Amino acid sequence: MQLPFDGAHLDTLMDESGIDLMLATDKDSVQYLLGGYRYFFLAHKDALGISRYLPVLGYPKGKPENAFYIGHPLEPHHQEIEPPWAPTIRNTQKSSAHAAREAAAMIRGLGLAKGRIGVEMCFIPADAYLALREELPDATIVDALPTMQELRAVKRPDELARLKKASELIVDVMTLVMTTTPAGTTKRDIVERVRREEVNRGMNFEYCLAATGRSFNRAPSDRTWNKGEILSLDSGANLDGYLGDLCRMAVMGEPTNLMRDLMAEIRAIQDAPRAVIKAGVTGRTVVEAARTVFAGSERKNQIIFRAHGMGMIQHEAPHIDGDGAISYPASDADRPLRAGMVLSIETDIKSPEVGFVKMEDTVVVTETGCEGYGDGPRDWVVAAG
Repeated sequence: MQLPFDGAHLDTLMDESGIDLMLATDKDSVQYLLGGYRYFFLAHKDALGISRYLPVLGYPKGKPENAFYIGHPLEPHHQEIEPPWAPTIRNTQKSSAHAAREAAAMIRGLGLAKGRIGVEMCFIPADAYLALREELPDATIVDALPTMQELRAVKRPDELARLKKASELIVDVMTLVMTTTPAGTTKRDIVERVRREEVNRGMNFEYCLAATGRSFNRAPSDRTWNKGEILSLDSGANLDGYLGDLCRMAVMGEPTNLMRDLMAEIRAIQDAPRAVIKAGVTGRTVVEAARTVFAGSERKNQIIFRAHGMGMIQHEAPHIDGDGAISYPASDADRPLRAGMVLSIETDIKSPEVGFVKMEDTVVVTETGCEGYGDGPRDWVVAAG
């Protein structure tokens, strides 16, 4: 059976984790395992009636012919156009708890009622989890999130193509907005313009963080962008489920010497890890390459550097740096990077004289180095205003 993912790798990961059957309920995981299928009607919303929509994909280790999908009664018209590969499809769920009961019945039918069932604990609703426990009292339910993260860590060529296009489209949009926005425009209007432009290019807008002038606040607001001031745009949007996330900078008028110095310092920090990234290098080496550059900087207390994995979600594997507002164990810090892994590297300086200055790049690891995605203007974009 031809699977849209590396079935042998998943089987190995499940064997290492002692999982007999993977039960995916997260939309991203289900989409990944089904090779792109995501029910369009409920692609962005879960709440439905007095419960929620819960797609369920069951994959027994080593036996894809016994895989099953529990969908909603509304789904068949989508499946006529885009049939999921799972051999057994039941569009019968009435609620999230009912979806879990339907899955439990399938699991019993496969003789795994006493097996180890892997679920992504942070993505399964409480009522669905309780229903599984009630229906499968002799089963052992374990967290499969690390397994799914590791499965997705190395991207296929088609995934890389989506990530590259998403990154390029986002940078194109930010550059367009920066160079055509008149002085006095509010951050709220700038963010809305970014949203419209990304949607018009076939993307699903997720967010745009914007800072103007000397303010470090990046939430949409009525604060304006004025002549002589900087603009930071940090936008994320997904293309067919794959996320682009980059940050670029603009100034309305010519940048000052201090602005040029700040950008040069950020570029040096960003370029240092890009110079060492390649297959076989550890994540810790990547992070230390950047931190070594600014260790002696007079602005080191104003500088924040982060490096994290990218893919269907922000901060997915590899997890090479546990510091920052989005915190998790740096479980991949001392493991070698592999070709096809995608990293986001980002540096910001909070300058009281200039404002919030940041650059965020996306790079894919190759056997001999790395390739930047969306490497459009990595310097000040000059806007006339």
